[in-house]
Amino acid sequence: MKIGILNGGGDCAGLNAVTRAVVRRSEQFGFVVIGIRHGWAGLLDLDTVPLSWSAVSDIIKEGGTILHTTRTNPFTREHGPETVLKNIEKLKLDALVAVGGEDTLSVGAKLSQMGLKCVGVPKTIDNDIYGTDLTFGFDSAVNVTVDAIDRIQTTGESHDRIMIVEVMGRHAGWIAAYAGLASGANLILVPEEPLERDEVANFLKKRHESGKPASIVVVGEGCVLRDYPTDSTKIDEFGHPRLGGIGELLAKEIEKRVGIETRAVVLGHIVRGGAPSAYDRVLATRLGVAAVDALKDGEYNVMVCLRNNQLTRTPIIDILGHTKKLDPETLSLIKHFRI
Repeated sequence: MKIGILNGGGDCAGLNAVTRAVVRRSEQFGFVVIGIRHGWAGLLDLDTVPLSWSAVSDIIKEGGTILHTTRTNPFTREHGPETVLKNIEKLKLDALVAVGGEDTLSVGAKLSQMGLKCVGVPKTIDNDIYGTDLTFGFDSAVNVTVDAIDRIQTTGESHDRIMIVEVMGRHAGWIAAYAGLASGANLILVPEEPLERDEVANFLKKRHESGKPASIVVVGEGCVLRDYPTDSTKIDEFGHPRLGGIGELLAKEIEKRVGIETRAVVLGHIVRGGAPSAYDRVLATRLGVAAVDALKDGEYNVMVCLRNNQLTRTPIIDILGHTKKLDPETLSLIKHFRI
């Protein structure tokens, strides 16, 4: 069997560990692996590289992806899907491992309806893919975010400032919630439960009046204020707005309403980069092996996923159109620790 592997969407820690695992498991079965560079764009432009164990054996500790990635959507290009399928035939690929989030997997699902044999591996630092308990990259992103918040907190306390830390999280507040709770943030704002400007300002004002002028507020980039909705006209090829700016907006509003110097820090892509955590290295390895096992079993058009720490498979089509939001327990913890 000849297998292609591609990475789509945003980069995250652990992608190289998946590639390494796919190559290792494939060679154990006598399969050949071809790397598709720059996501789905590599199947439009025939941008590929052969992969062997000697080429990938040491990449488990490296951040980013040796295959590179883009947010290319073949279905937005003229004859894009047909070109992808023709090039898969030219490359003599029997199946494809698509590593990515819902956008990448949705392309795989649509192409599978046109004849592609595909297995998906869920990937996102946001941890919001439906059907799996955890995605690799999330643990690494949270660890980097916690370290940054710890550092921001010390400078905020030194100057008696309110510090707003904006983190990634388009539709779900997993990074904001976990990093905020782990760092002891005073207020955590997530897309699942929008607040009003007055609620935020009044909370911080009460802290100030109780003798605590320094505060840490962690906010997910996709969070909106109920009385101040944000909008973005910049969208990617999957129709998603390019977010950012809620931290600066909050900082201006809070300083005006509370009267304390307030600074915003946008962590952004900082949390994507760097070496993966030990947990993510292992999880990515498990998922890479599981993807090849699914191909060996002849089970296609599925996503390998983690449920109750056990690996399983689910039809890709079943996860599309859903977002894994914060669970009630985590939302409750956020409220308990508004301190």
